[in-house]
Amino acid sequence: MSPRKAHTSGSRRSPAKPGLARYRSMRDFGVTPEPAGQRAPARAPRARSGLAFVIQKHAATRLHYDFRLELHGVLKSWAVAKGPSLNPADKRLAVQVEDHPFEYRNFEGIIPKGQYGGGTVIVWDRGTWQPVGDADEGLRKGNLKFILNGDKLHGHWVLVRMHSKFGDPTKPNWLLMKERDEEARGEGDPPITESEPDSAQTGRSLEEVAEAKDSVWNSNRAEGGNRSVKPIRPAAQEPQPAPHKPASARPLEISVRAPKESLPKFVAPQLASLTPSAPTGDDWVHELKLDGYRIEARLERDRTSRSGSRAQLLTRTSLDWTHRMRTVASAVEALPVRSVLLDGEVVVLDSDGTTSFASLQAAFQEGARHQLNYFVFDILHLDGRNLRDLPLIERKRILSELLDDLPPNGTIRLSEHMTGSSKTIFEHACKLGAEGIISKLAQAKYVSGRSNTWLKHKCYREQELVIGGFTVPSNGAYGVGALILGYYRSSKLIYAGRTGTGFTQKTHRSLRDRLEKLHTKTVPFHELPPGVSRGVTWVKPELVAQVTFSNWTADNLVRQAAFKGLREDKPANSVRREEERQVSVQTASAAARRMPSARAKKTRSEPERSVAKPAAAANLPIRLTHPDKVLDPASGLTKQGLAEYYAAIAPHMLPQIAGRPLSIVRCPDGVGKTSFFQKHVNPTLPSSIESVDVIDKKTGKPEPYITLSTPEALIAMAQSNVLEIHIWGSRNDSLEKPDRLVIDLDPDPDLPWKAVAAAAEEVRRRLKSAGLEPFLKTTGGKGLHVVAPLKPRHAWPEVKEFAHELVLTMEAEDRSLYLTRMTKSARKGKIYLDYLRNERGATSIAPYSPRAREGAPVALPLSWPELKAGERPVFRLVDFARWKRRLSRDPWAKMYSTAAVW
Repeated sequence: MSPRKAHTSGSRRSPAKPGLARYRSMRDFGVTPEPAGQRAPARAPRARSGLAFVIQKHAATRLHYDFRLELHGVLKSWAVAKGPSLNPADKRLAVQVEDHPFEYRNFEGIIPKGQYGGGTVIVWDRGTWQPVGDADEGLRKGNLKFILNGDKLHGHWVLVRMHSKFGDPTKPNWLLMKERDEEARGEGDPPITESEPDSAQTGRSLEEVAEAKDSVWNSNRAEGGNRSVKPIRPAAQEPQPAPHKPASARPLEISVRAPKESLPKFVAPQLASLTPSAPTGDDWVHELKLDGYRIEARLERDRTSRSGSRAQLLTRTSLDWTHRMRTVASAVEALPVRSVLLDGEVVVLDSDGTTSFASLQAAFQEGARHQLNYFVFDILHLDGRNLRDLPLIERKRILSELLDDLPPNGTIRLSEHMTGSSKTIFEHACKLGAEGIISKLAQAKYVSGRSNTWLKHKCYREQELVIGGFTVPSNGAYGVGALILGYYRSSKLIYAGRTGTGFTQKTHRSLRDRLEKLHTKTVPFHELPPGVSRGVTWVKPELVAQVTFSNWTADNLVRQAAFKGLREDKPANSVRREEERQVSVQTASAAARRMPSARAKKTRSEPERSVAKPAAAANLPIRLTHPDKVLDPASGLTKQGLAEYYAAIAPHMLPQIAGRPLSIVRCPDGVGKTSFFQKHVNPTLPSSIESVDVIDKKTGKPEPYITLSTPEALIAMAQSNVLEIHIWGSRNDSLEKPDRLVIDLDPDPDLPWKAVAAAAEEVRRRLKSAGLEPFLKTTGGKGLHVVAPLKPRHAWPEVKEFAHELVLTMEAEDRSLYLTRMTKSARKGKIYLDYLRNERGATSIAPYSPRAREGAPVALPLSWPELKAGERPVFRLVDFARWKRRLSRDPWAKMYSTAAVW
């Protein structure tokens, strides 16, 4: 890539330190909790993340919004009476006020009465901004153009200073306006200040902050601050989530008779038997197999104890690990119960939503700051009642009710089950990268030990094996070359092969350190094949390794084994070889039905996730509410029709959108009515919609972005009235390195199609000359996207810089046709070359996605020869039957096989 710097001169210069004297003279900092701004922030570490902006909703004498842009170490500030508007036709008066200290961007709380600006303040929006051109020059000339990337506001904006005859010259009046782009909204849309009224920082309303009577200073950075800041105690092994609110115990309905008992100290866990195929039939429910530590959570509230209630977290061998997972214990202590015994798995979620045992190990053994999540799949005791003899499905109903009020992405989560075709569920689990599935008899009671009523079917083989020795690396480095592995049969350690892969740089050293302490001259194995002992250092067989492998060989050795991590929750002498058993489903089901408790009458059925329940009018894997609801009056598109389209297009659309952060446009009342963008997962979305944690660059905290990977999840978008799906240019497993470059050609509507097609060919030519292989699609509007796949090797700023240079060159060579600025008035007869899709957090319309526009057009991949058509191609969703034959020759089928190594 050519290193071309963005033209933002002035935005990072270091002039004489701007004064805050006026700001300070207006406040008594012995009374108000606002920051005095005693020291300038250190800006170098944030140089690549953009300048900060904040909009604070301020209920003073009159409600208004304080709009602040970071520049030269302070916040340039304007008071906007009505708040920002996404409608470009709205010109909002913005009165410029005194500069505020940089620390002020996090202030949320109450300014006391009698102080300047007395009233309640919340952080209504926050993010980064980018000046378009020279920021200092824009302020001086009274025409400041900029791009916002906030939690609520995005895209291009402008501040225009009014003539000095208006208002106080010491407080010049400006107009704040939204420029026309994809983030703009129309006159009929609700004001964003009404649709999203609460704090972007804490989620609280003005009223809640006023009622709390506190000063919320939500900055974890050492940048100076507020006298009322409460210190946050750093975690030793895991990041601390928001504190749990104390819960008052409330009884849950137990609809089947359950005997009374004292809370057990520990219940040995029920274990699943390995089976070569998942059981079929309606008697079974299925869960994803999680890759973590099996944990039994025990809580008993003792009102007589000084310490009150205390949760215990016990491993499957009853080791107390509470001290190692304090955030999980705190979450359990917040449950609204008197006593409870839960069974579940503590895991670390990877960026793609799967569980990562390696990250879990890093959290426990290396102190890595990964968020621990407790997925609960069973409840054994509740408020003095033994639930273990109840049918599983009844226990799950009680558990679901107990966890119903918890946040969907909190520390404690319900491990949901699925019903339907076990084969389909298993295949989807493997595609998701899960370890496999656990199938459980719905009417079976909880039985400690291994049984045939819980069965596990794995996508790949995995086994716990004992380490009996190691070799050193051949390159002389300090670490491990290979581990010598085995398992116990009776009291003898049986050799099972070795593994020399799966180690990281850290595990190489940490494993070697631990193994050196276990050195022994005694060979721990019962027998060894010839040649195995060569170069091996023997160790006491005390450490247990988690290993994946392809299969067992004829010699009973693991083939192609890879190290995943150490298991500390299981003693070495308990490790046995896992043997698959072909379980008779009929026998297991009959045995469950013979259990007395299983014949108890069910009075309530638990809500279940289903992968096979048909909708009313089509064989869809979801149930639609109001399937006849019209979403587009112009074309007659219904919710049912949208769901059927997503079902039909899924095999072609999913390869382009699966495993990426998404933004969606929801139209509850259809096209032309209220609609809104959504990028975060929340309880209003179907349970099949997944989430991926994306680190917020401002706070450093993960946020749950929408992502999906299954046809069911895509079809479920119809249930939520989603008429547009927009994708990131990077995948969940490499968020910071895009795998596609997008040039958006947005022409003047009056420009002939021939000119737009020629411009796309020109972009194609330039990308090919740079070694890229471009692909083409319509946007569902008047423009085109030229998309080039990349190997994810370069960070966002590099890709954006390359795209910017490309469009600047085109503009310089033909200014009569191209422009690279968003200015609407300058676009007459021209094509706007939008390169801004190539920055972190920006999205582009997904291939095959409909658009929330009259007629429900579709953004569709094109072949390059189709540019020679006499007119712009238009594809509507309701005409799918006419153009679906195109899918047999998908122009984007080979996109990622041609990704360039740049």
